[in-house]
Amino acid sequence: VRVVDGAIESGQRVRLMGNGVSTEVSEVGVFRPKFEAVPRLEAGEVGYIATGLKNVRDCRVGDTITLEAKPASQALAGYRPLKPLVFAGLYPADSDDFPKLREALERLQLNDAALSFTPESSPALGPGFRCGFLGLLHMEIVQERLEREYGLDLVITAPSVSYIVKLVGSGEAVEVGNPSDLPPINQISEIQEPWLDVRLITPSRFVGPMMELVNQRRGEFKRTEYLEAASHQQTDGDSSSPSLDPRVLLEVKLPLAELLAEFYNQVKSRTQGYASLDYEFAEYRTGRLVRLDLLVNNQRVDALSMIVHKDQAYYRGKALVQRLKEAIPRQLFEVPIQAASDNQIIARETIPALRKDVLAKLYGGDVTRKMKLLEKQRAGKKRMKMIGRIEIPQEAFLSVLKVEGR
Repeated sequence: VRVVDGAIESGQRVRLMGNGVSTEVSEVGVFRPKFEAVPRLEAGEVGYIATGLKNVRDCRVGDTITLEAKPASQALAGYRPLKPLVFAGLYPADSDDFPKLREALERLQLNDAALSFTPESSPALGPGFRCGFLGLLHMEIVQERLEREYGLDLVITAPSVSYIVKLVGSGEAVEVGNPSDLPPINQISEIQEPWLDVRLITPSRFVGPMMELVNQRRGEFKRTEYLEAASHQQTDGDSSSPSLDPRVLLEVKLPLAELLAEFYNQVKSRTQGYASLDYEFAEYRTGRLVRLDLLVNNQRVDALSMIVHKDQAYYRGKALVQRLKEAIPRQLFEVPIQAASDNQIIARETIPALRKDVLAKLYGGDVTRKMKLLEKQRAGKKRMKMIGRIEIPQEAFLSVLKVEGR
């Protein structure tokens, strides 16, 4: 803590102004560099407060602490509650490690109040958790800690974002982090998605590719600024090096969903690694968004559903069904794979059936014998298609998740 006004000492009752939780201070101290107790902390000093709080989620980073006996009139400015913006599914590669993953997430949450998780089950990956993160970096840090500190072998699904859905009639706003939880289309008034303020710094020769990339990802340009002139003094190397070009600052607005779809890798690829990227949350904005569902043998696979922009639904759906056709092994009956949006089929591929040569045992005779066997086989395949179930292997599921947007 940093004491802004007044003083605090052990034995006093304090209140967290963000959520109104009260507790008693058991010890105050400073870091030298280890914990060292002191009688009191006064204005301008930085130290720590030990309390009796049992739940770390009650104490948020940036919150204001005040004395319960003499409370402050208003909290210090700048505090905002932590809100997950990026969601992804975490599954153990071995389903027997599910209890171990639950325990690891609970321990991580003790010192990371921004991490949230709820149990879910996937037909392809088994039991796991739907986790909420502050951003991509936060997601990568949690994944690394789970793998290194707890020895877990994890499968992480493609990240998605949190949407705000307004319902018809009541106007109620519902937050949706999982595409499969999206209400039916006839109950939705509008869908809002998070937008970011993005700052790109790149050598001037790559401004064209960067502007093209932003346009492809539904971005909006705000400002362009040349930061400095090129320094042509060099000791070695080629004078045509991009590092000697003047740097250009591009300020744009971009949907968070587009940033998740390999945007950073595209920035590095198109600028030979010379560009840098920074972003922060700006606002929620209404968009033409639809849910894209994948149907295998006329049954929807919830784990593969996603929310996409309406203009990109066909291209994403076409790429998904093509990838899934290659990934699912052939069955003894024909398997249709369809992509659906707004209750309409927009793309389809068909996995052909494995055919057994039922005529191999025939060595002659009337043609009606052949027709009888072929008709019997056709009827059997039709019956099998009606009652057959398709098990999507984990490798196929993971390969589909890697499909990028248009």
